[in-house]
Amino acid sequence: MQVKINIDGGSRGNPGPGAAAYIICSMDGKILAQEGHFMPHCTNNQAEYTALKLALIKAKELGAAELFIQSDSQLLVKQYLGEYKIKNPDLAARMLYIRRLAAGFTIHIEHVLRHLNKAPDALANKAMDAKQSVGFNPIINLPPEPDGQAPAAAENMVNGVEVKPVVRTHPTAKTAAQKTPKKPQQPDLFGDL
Repeated sequence: MQVKINIDGGSRGNPGPGAAAYIICSMDGKILAQEGHFMPHCTNNQAEYTALKLALIKAKELGAAELFIQSDSQLLVKQYLGEYKIKNPDLAARMLYIRRLAAGFTIHIEHVLRHLNKAPDALANKAMDAKQSVGFNPIINLPPEPDGQAPAAAENMVNGVEVKPVVRTHPTAKTAAQKTPKKPQQPDLFGDL
């Protein structure tokens, strides 16, 4: 079965809350599936890559064999085709997973201008506005990524390093030993004479 797929991804804040969206249609234009997948924290490129990944998973679920994919991300398309190098390790790991998913398909992928890709953009924005995934015939059971793939984005990243909450004790929560003031010791003013 041949299908047409349009994908898009976005992030508000880059990184920030975002969404990945795909729309899969039959060759006569009937929508078979569409989903805006909410991502609590991602970059624009991570969202674009996730859109392609989700579209491939759903296309397999639908039994498609030949995919005609359009994306307004020139970076994604050129990197998928091998025309651009993938320097970011996270995106390289995501592409490795995408290539594994794509192995069973005949894929035609092309870059299109944004005004020709409005439908998945609207779906991604709907998911970001709702702060949850939305769709028609969406992927119900999203398979976990295999080992060696992109790690889940840490929620508390600052300057490329994960930060954790600082645990402080409240001044009133001192132990009994801390509550009893110690007698000050008289310093030896003359040292070892």
